[in-house]
Amino acid sequence: MRSIRWKQVGVAALMGALVLSGCARDGTDDDAGTDGGAPQEESVYTEGMVGPQTDGGEPQEGGNLTWTAFLEPRTLDPAATIASASTGGVEMNNIFDTLMRYDAESGELVPQLAESLEANDDFTEFTITLRSGLTFHDGTDLDAEAVKWSMERYAAAERAPEGLLWRTNVQSVEAVDATTVKITLNERYPTFGNMLSTGPGMIVAEASDAGGPEAFDAIGAGPFKVQSISTGEAITLEAFDDYWDGRPYLDTVRFAYLDNQQAGIDAMRNGDVQTVFLRDPDKVDEMLQEGKSGYVNMVAASNAAIINESSDAGSDLRVRQAFAMAIDPQIIHDRAYDGTGIPTLRLFPEYSQWYNESVPELEYNPEEAKRLLEEAKADGYTGKIHFIDGQDEGSRATALAVQAQLEAVGFEVETELLRTAADQITRALAGDYEYLGWGVSIREFDPYAKMAAAMHSEGTQVYGMPTTPEMDELIEQLKAAEPDEAKEIMAEIETQYVETVPFITWAPFAEATMWGDNVSGVEGASNSMVSFKKAFLVG
Repeated sequence: MRSIRWKQVGVAALMGALVLSGCARDGTDDDAGTDGGAPQEESVYTEGMVGPQTDGGEPQEGGNLTWTAFLEPRTLDPAATIASASTGGVEMNNIFDTLMRYDAESGELVPQLAESLEANDDFTEFTITLRSGLTFHDGTDLDAEAVKWSMERYAAAERAPEGLLWRTNVQSVEAVDATTVKITLNERYPTFGNMLSTGPGMIVAEASDAGGPEAFDAIGAGPFKVQSISTGEAITLEAFDDYWDGRPYLDTVRFAYLDNQQAGIDAMRNGDVQTVFLRDPDKVDEMLQEGKSGYVNMVAASNAAIINESSDAGSDLRVRQAFAMAIDPQIIHDRAYDGTGIPTLRLFPEYSQWYNESVPELEYNPEEAKRLLEEAKADGYTGKIHFIDGQDEGSRATALAVQAQLEAVGFEVETELLRTAADQITRALAGDYEYLGWGVSIREFDPYAKMAAAMHSEGTQVYGMPTTPEMDELIEQLKAAEPDEAKEIMAEIETQYVETVPFITWAPFAEATMWGDNVSGVEGASNSMVSFKKAFLVG
């Protein structure tokens, strides 16, 4: 058996410091719709911990920490909520913990609730050995039977974010004894262990479902348990005395939901909160340039538009291509983010380990966009398009930049701005859109998982986007690939992306939880999540 404490099979070790220029226009460029402005200072993005991490000395007991975000999760159920920092993952990670944790510093999976994870030689069988004496917040045992129940519950959930991955790959889950769980897969899947660091690895107590499907009670075995939930305002967690790794130093962690990311920055500067989650490039750069500490994940296709293939504007490849070629992502970033970030139409730009310069790319080409649009109109397309985005500052500016550029090539655009990110999620889930501002969010650490969910025809996060049998096959090949094969397959996937335009990316984002020098001991995890189990306040 192989001990799963490795650098991920099929995924090269993550690159170190990523030095990225803001690339703001300098005012000499005469492209229409460009504001110009002074060049931005250079920012350094690093996958993992950034900034001068505070050495707080001997950990201090007690204290209350507040983490702010711009999106309130509608449920704390891992089988119904994407386990990422922007969608409730930090809250769930601190309530449930995970069987395994992704450590960005080493690029490895490390045990959490599990004591170890081992695979057989062909990666079709994984054995989890649990730590002894694990208990849920309600005092019941977290043993092998509890893990089996939680995993089978996840698999049965219609909207489980990684439900497709689980149902199509897992043949059986067996509780061998009190601390041993054996998972048998249908076929080779070397990076299966990654799923145990996200939603499927968050073990839910059976009592969580006692109130029925509409009354989920978040009972886990993580470092904190739910103290109170004030809908529309905050969720407060309190320390769990019997946590397997010792009682947390903090007494409480409060998750506060603010209108926008700038409000979180201002609150941290004022000392009202201690940590803030950010993903807009200008906000992340601002904190980096101020020398703040934090945890960063680089995420491809974070600033994107998803496309509903069932709509007139989404069913015609020429219209999708025209939409893509009409948009200069630099103009979006000039307008929305002061020219910061990495504006690009590439799925994997140069910072990524998946970058391949030989792959053709979508290019800003308004003349070709006009030609394609006129051709589609000649065949009966109306030229009308409905674009949805949010009302936060960045989304509003993005929507206006998109509308201006689309109209410049001949589209007739109706723009709708939704009040909250949760409203955007609702529209996506319902398929009630034509083109929708979104984040497809493909992680460097485990791109296969999100591609299977969002780009495969049976994915649970496709939300009406175009899929093809060719893309399905390539994604399946990526799952079973050896390390030296994975990059070549990824190049074919990106080529398919360019040819079929299932969505349109304008930039990757650096997702970051940032804090000041009064916080120490924060741990990073998968999907930009963090754990406060060892965090404490300094001074």
